[in-house]
Amino acid sequence: MKRRTRRNNLQNQMNVVPYIDVMLVLLVIFMVTAPMFTPGVINLPSVGKAAQVTVKPIEINIDANNSYTLTQDGKATPIASLDELISKAVQVATEDTPVVIAADKEVQYDKVISVVDKLYSSGIKKVALVVKQKNG
Repeated sequence: MKRRTRRNNLQNQMNVVPYIDVMLVLLVIFMVTAPMFTPGVINLPSVGKAAQVTVKPIEINIDANNSYTLTQDGKATPIASLDELISKAVQVATEDTPVVIAADKEVQYDKVISVVDKLYSSGIKKVALVVKQKNG
């Protein structure tokens, strides 16, 4: 008897047709659902041009150790507590005098807002925050 040898020809190729079908289905799903998600609109303040300050402001500095310094006309005065800072700011500020707050970036947001709140409640209405402008 003669024996026949049968050779199996295996293909070493991957069948990508099912993957293309899956990708087309995913593409259709994303195209249909993408218009449903609209990003929220946030109006951010612009710092490109600022109004020129005609009156020299009073500057309140809050450093990383949460200690206060009041600077007026180039003279820095260290202040021990928040209540003392507010009373000193009310004494030296007039109605048109702006007060700017420069806080270290390590200071908690709550500390800065409490200073702003106390300044507003004491009658000082022109309060601003000092920031460093990014280059680029």
